[in-house]
Amino acid sequence: MPGAVRLLPLTLLWLLLGRARGWQNAPRRTFEIDYKHDRFLKDGQPFRYISGSIHYFRIPRFYWKDRLLKMKMAGLNAIQIYVPWNFHEPQPGQYQFSEDHDVEHFIQLVHELSLLVILRPGPYICAEWEMGGLPAWLLQNRSIVLRSSDSNYLAAVDKWLGVILPKMKPLLYQNGGPIITVQVENEYGSYFACDYDYLRFLQKRFRYHLGNDVVLFTTDGAQKNMLQCGTLQGLYATVDFGPGVNITSAFLTQRKYEPKGPLVNSEFYTGWLDHWGQPHSTVTTEAVVSSLRDILARGANVNLYMFIGGTNFAYWNGANIPYQAQPTSYDYDAPLSEAGDLTKKYFAVRDVIQKFQKVPEGPIPPSTPKFAYGKVALKKLKTVEESLNILCPNGPIKSLYPLTFIQVKQYFGFVLYRTTLPQDCSNPTPLFSSLSGIHDRAYVSVDGVPQGVLDRSSVITLNITGKAGATLDLLVENMGRVNYGDYINDYKGLISNLTLNSSILTDWMIFPLDTENAVRHLRGWHGNDSRCHGTACAHDSSNYTLPAFYVGNFSIPSGIPDLPQDTFIKFPGWTKGQVWINGFNLGRYWPARGPQMTLFVPRHILVTSAPNTIIVLELERTPCDDSYPKLCTVEFVDKPVISAAVTYSHLFQDVYNQHTGLDHV
Repeated sequence: MPGAVRLLPLTLLWLLLGRARGWQNAPRRTFEIDYKHDRFLKDGQPFRYISGSIHYFRIPRFYWKDRLLKMKMAGLNAIQIYVPWNFHEPQPGQYQFSEDHDVEHFIQLVHELSLLVILRPGPYICAEWEMGGLPAWLLQNRSIVLRSSDSNYLAAVDKWLGVILPKMKPLLYQNGGPIITVQVENEYGSYFACDYDYLRFLQKRFRYHLGNDVVLFTTDGAQKNMLQCGTLQGLYATVDFGPGVNITSAFLTQRKYEPKGPLVNSEFYTGWLDHWGQPHSTVTTEAVVSSLRDILARGANVNLYMFIGGTNFAYWNGANIPYQAQPTSYDYDAPLSEAGDLTKKYFAVRDVIQKFQKVPEGPIPPSTPKFAYGKVALKKLKTVEESLNILCPNGPIKSLYPLTFIQVKQYFGFVLYRTTLPQDCSNPTPLFSSLSGIHDRAYVSVDGVPQGVLDRSSVITLNITGKAGATLDLLVENMGRVNYGDYINDYKGLISNLTLNSSILTDWMIFPLDTENAVRHLRGWHGNDSRCHGTACAHDSSNYTLPAFYVGNFSIPSGIPDLPQDTFIKFPGWTKGQVWINGFNLGRYWPARGPQMTLFVPRHILVTSAPNTIIVLELERTPCDDSYPKLCTVEFVDKPVISAAVTYSHLFQDVYNQHTGLDHV
């Protein structure tokens, strides 16, 4: 027995030494560029990624795994994501990384599915997202130069990178995670500043937080003038282009800046973006698969932008210049629809990928079932004017001249501007917005009588009537900040003075409206009196109605299996507004303008245990009439409606060029 006692420490020592040798000999995870052979190496082996873009911030967390699994089953071995700064830091120093904002959990889900991640953390992302992902509060400094080495901008960026990049470091491939490459900035060559000091600053901060082993890269349009200002030594230069583009020429452009290394198309467009008032954009499946096949045949790496687009819930959509706001749907005509449904394009893309690499075996998750819950009657609750005590509980801000949204610290939604008429306007008198000073749309009334709409891009003068001393209200809507180009410093509200019959209007009361808080209060009301009082439903000859809240309820039977299910909400006879279901802000509707006619309603916001509450804020004109209450309805249908499509195929190059200076992704 004494011998056994002596042997025990030796055994433990042998085990410990053996384990140490095992760890020492374990292959180190690496992802790097093999310049000699024009390829990536993953753990020392040749690797080519076929990736797809997915925006976790446009898809409810409830559906993250479903969408990712469908992407994996299409044959993708990687996914590409942006990180929108404003989504995670909506107020200075107030960070959101839980629930739908939990980007770390999203990346861990990707890892669990054995997919890799191409990370694009900005700080600017474009993405048809509000202000390109930059937080609006940056504009509190009026002289700030965004996306440049402006000291105020760099200080804010440095602080943000010090929050987000340390969260990403453990998720790098070298550290056991799925992130193989990280993009610095985004399409910087398309921006006027061309500030290499800014890019060098970003490069240093990315290296400081992420280390020297991770592959850092840039992405720009496949044109020499774009790569000229978008690239920097030490950042691998990649390009982006869509179907119909001369692929040889596009990759030759990349080769001018990266003579050796892998060919990479970081954004191969499977569809295109939409704007309110324009036809829905589609790209033919044939055009997509033809170009994809050619790209893959060259051994190039490719990311399909988008593989699934998703939804601009709440107020998150972006806009382009000349000012055109993007709709709530970001369907993008992608292989997976906005609602995550499998499409003809999905299977065609999978078939192409299958020719170049093995795709996973097994069943593909099906499209989620949809349910048409039918019509729901709505009743009027209150006008915006009648709700100011709830919408703006702290009362108005008084100012001689109008203040912008930023100046009153209101970054999204609506602000009500109020003054009095300084003169009698018995005859129609011009209310004029100089310098297109309405950002973006103003709903005008005098003493509770609707007068019409002023619009940033089309209507800058409106004839109004009213007596001297009458109350003039302008409910101004921020329809989404510009996300691309030289004008992303997009201030909202009344950004210049208004004149009445050439006289400047002064002495304003300004009400920043907290619609989210108001909806929580309004959900407890039931619209038990839908009739009008005084001027609350007054009409003028243009038949506008005052902006007002409407409410309705519908129940989903609890005894039916698999309910609730996804659905789409339609607005027959309604004009333009915002809609909430059970307090969840679904986004903007505008069937009078189109092309989007229905809004996607994901099942996780619906309940069977109690009635579901719909609140609609209609801004212009309703179908509601006391004589015909049945007209005051919305309808839940089981199919989306996006009308009047314009389809691109071999002409996509021309379309892409037209958009390059305006609304390129």
